[in-house]
This record gives sequence, C-alpha cells and structure tokens, in this order.
Amino acid sequence: MRKIFFVLLGLLLTAWVTACAPKKDLEVEGKKLVSLKPPFTLMLPSDFNLIHSFSHENPEENSLTRVYFLIKTKEKQVEEMFILQVADKTNPQAGPMTMPPLKPYTEKRLYSKGKVKKGELEGEYLIQSMAWNPEAPSLQPIVKKGFVIPSRWALQGQFLFPYQGEHAVFFRYSRDVHSFGMKVSGKGEDWEKGLISGNEKRVHETFQKSYMEMINSIQIKNP
Repeated sequence: MRKIFFVLLGLLLTAWVTACAPKKDLEVEGKKLVSLKPPFTLMLPSDFNLIHSFSHENPEENSLTRVYFLIKTKEKQVEEMFILQVADKTNPQAGPMTMPPLKPYTEKRLYSKGKVKKGELEGEYLIQSMAWNPEAPSLQPIVKKGFVIPSRWALQGQFLFPYQGEHAVFFRYSRDVHSFGMKVSGKGEDWEKGLISGNEKRVHETFQKSYMEMINSIQIKNP
C-alpha cells in the first residue's frame, strides 16, 4: 500500500474518462463540506459548487480512489478550486495505508509546511505559490465543463491525513492571487523567498490564515 498516493495523484490525468464517483458519499451545503466515507466535516473558505467527480479502482494497490472537483467562479472564470481525493482500502487483509510526505513544487518560492494534531485528526499541510495552467491534463474536467481557468499565479494549500488505516484523504485548495482585491505581481520571482514583499506578502499571509482556519475546522466523526 505504500504507493497509494503516487497512484492517486496520477489518476487525475485520466479523470474525464473514468466512472463518476458516488455523490452520496459527499455533500456540500454552502460552505460546509460533509464527507460520509470517511466521516468528517470541514468549513470551506467560500461557497463552492461540486461540478465533477470520478472514481477509479487500483487493484494492485488494493484501493479505490474517489476524486471531487469543486470551484468558485465569477462570470464562468474560476477564482478558487478545491480538489478532494479519497483513497478507500478495498482488501481487508491488506496492511494500513501509508502516505509520502508533502513536498513543495520548488524550494525557491516562499512556502510553509507543518503537521496538525487535534484529537483524532493528524495530518500534514503545505502552503505555496504555483501557476495555474489551463492546459494541464489534471484540470481538463473543469475546462470541459465550459469554465475558464486563467493562466495566472495562484496560492495553493495541500492537506493529507489518514483515517484509521482504511482511508487516506488529500485535498488541494488554490486561489487566484488577483482575487484578493489587491494589485499584485504576475512574475514568479516576486513570490520567491527573500524577495516577496508588499501586497504579495499580504496576500500570502491572508491566504495562509484562511487555509489554516479551514484545516482547524475539520471534525472527525466516528462511525
């Protein structure tokens, strides 16, 4: 089971040709996201719409992967994205799921990472800047629905946590840096460690605060 999340992340490349995931396992009520399998809730930073889902079996890994795409738009243009991935163990005889540590896309840009432990919740987070690429295969499920993903810099937060060895949950939330109401640079070097300042730094701090609030809102429900 050690490769489970390498497989899970790669599955996004074929998201639009796989079967739909059962939406009964996930509910979105305004800003509240409710997962029924595994059972947990969290408060999203904004009101999102669930626009696409899919599932894929991984026989070699004894698991089933479910992926859900949620977006917030302004006139059909994406401002925020939330992608939730859940791996379910399908073989009771297999060992507990293990997960690799989160790593930044590059060490040059400012990023922060750490661990969260609150009650039964124990996971790892990573916050960084990155570039949205509307031609990326992983984003085609959104593009094919008729939504526009701008080629812009965005801030992204990742969070990864296991659930009783039977499930692994990974979500990525990203937001267009131009959606904060401040004039910011579109140059990658202005978001690098040691160089970031002014509005870029303020936007990064605002995003980090809202992202950590979302993580801290997670409530694990015992079946």
